[in-house]
Amino acid sequence: MAAAIKLAVIDDHPLFREGVVRTLEQIGGFEIVAQGSSRDDALRISEDQQLDILLMDISVPGGGLSAIEPALERHPDLKIVMLTVSEENQHVMTALQSGARGYVLKGVGSRTLAAILRTVAMGERYVCPQLSARVLVDLSTQSTATAKADVLAELTSREREILTLVAAGLSNKRIGLQLNLHEKTIKHHMTRILAKLNVSNRTEAAMTLRDATEHQHPPARHPA
Repeated sequence: MAAAIKLAVIDDHPLFREGVVRTLEQIGGFEIVAQGSSRDDALRISEDQQLDILLMDISVPGGGLSAIEPALERHPDLKIVMLTVSEENQHVMTALQSGARGYVLKGVGSRTLAAILRTVAMGERYVCPQLSARVLVDLSTQSTATAKADVLAELTSREREILTLVAAGLSNKRIGLQLNLHEKTIKHHMTRILAKLNVSNRTEAAMTLRDATEHQHPPARHPA
């Protein structure tokens, strides 16, 4: 008979937490060794207990996401699964990039949750299907923007300066006047810029600059 999976549950809603604990104990195959309600509880429990899985909500006091890396630094073999209501792509990616092995939404059924935890205990990763496709698209977009930023790094400071003015809508003649350079020199620089960025015209070059800049400095989110 397989050994029970040793689990700790971290959630700041006692009724929900106790319901998860009771359900997993009834299903069987799990040993709930500890419960907690905050980031500090998660770190203390992961330090004091021999755990297979830490099942944790994102929105606990102190932040569940911020507990992932320090817990794994101390115990690299610990498997962390986030159980949350948040469907935000950034939360999913932050959790996975920090080292979490699973991301599960709280609407999941009890037996499905048990199956997911068994899968994670065996070394697999899990992201609920309705989020996984969106996350893959986001990761692909980020990868493309990063590649564009890397290409921009190949530009000289003068080429970057000229490209910035092109993106602002200035003509070669206007750029030459502003930088005190001949228009012919600006055309020469533009030829090199287009070649380095692997684009065919000024508009595509300007869009490459814009996309890379937005990746490096994403717009701030204002509270509703």
